[in-house]
Amino acid sequence: MKSLQHTIKAIIRRGEESGYVAECLEIAVVTQGVSLDEVTRNLQEAVALHLEEENLTALGLAQNPTLIVTMEVEPEHA
Repeated sequence: MKSLQHTIKAIIRRGEESGYVAECLEIAVVTQGVSLDEVTRNLQEAVALHLEEENLTALGLAQNPTLIVTMEVEPEHA
């Protein structure tokens, strides 16, 4: 039997126009926000809504998975 994932990974990056965009790697969730706080709140809400009523085992996820967020930033050059 395949092991179930206990985490959902997401990446936050700057939006092309403005703000930030968050995208999950394992599930089809993408959201945005003007600030990091807003995009993080939106991501948590979007993931919760996406998983509501879903069979997590069928998605390969354990019950109550944790959300791990990585942020992409461009280095500043001196």
